[in-house]
Amino acid sequence: MSRKIAIQGELGSYSHEACRSARRDLEVLPCRTFEDAIAAVKSGAAEQAMLPVENSTYGRVADIHRLLPHSGLHIIDEAFVRVHINVLGVPGASLEDIREAKSHLVLLPQCGTFLREHGITGRVSPDNARAARDVAEAGDKHVAALASELAGEIYGLDVLARHIEDNGDNTTRFVIMSPEPDYRRRGAHSMITSFVFQVRNIPAALYKAMGGFATNGINMTKLESYMVDGSFTATQFYADIEGHPEDPNVQLAMDELSYFTTNVEILGVYPADNGRY
Repeated sequence: MSRKIAIQGELGSYSHEACRSARRDLEVLPCRTFEDAIAAVKSGAAEQAMLPVENSTYGRVADIHRLLPHSGLHIIDEAFVRVHINVLGVPGASLEDIREAKSHLVLLPQCGTFLREHGITGRVSPDNARAARDVAEAGDKHVAALASELAGEIYGLDVLARHIEDNGDNTTRFVIMSPEPDYRRRGAHSMITSFVFQVRNIPAALYKAMGGFATNGINMTKLESYMVDGSFTATQFYADIEGHPEDPNVQLAMDELSYFTTNVEILGVYPADNGRY
């Protein structure tokens, strides 16, 4: 039986592209939702899941931070994928033929300048790879998809324009999740520790909780806040730091963090990907 990695979306998506880059040895298992991708790993249908957590242009991926703490899975790796958006048309079509372009709601604004300059109307699709499949099946030379070149290869579409995104550094960060944690020190760069916590209901609790990382010389590369169960008074924080939980300075900082928090949960310990540097 082939080893599999679950993604949200269809074959040809940027998650699929991330798997080609970071998990080429695993067969991609497309899933309809992030919840389905997580469930596939928990059920044993897949060994790992490749999940996007943030994009340099769009920001945080909705729902992921809410799902991770309760997923029962652990982050064992990360991957950064340069998101190149391309105009894909049916064979024989030219860029001048295109009147409409389909893509995911998140991708359309990321290439708004190109679409306006070429008089192309954006149409929302559930997934950029799904858009490519739909365009291929419809066979209309006036309709294109905005997706990866991989999607063009899979669905037999021509690349009519490459790299049309407004932001030249458009990058998505993915985390690779597994049923079991992996705390081994590995990789060519620093280790990353990801965790969530809730601060105690006392004045300046967050400021005091963060103090231990500053005094112990630990670089915090990410800090996100979000509501818990829809409450405006219960806030959970997601953080990434450079370091391993067994490092003495990290232990000191985490001890100080625990004093000002009601809950601390490590989501994963993994090597930093080259995309961070």
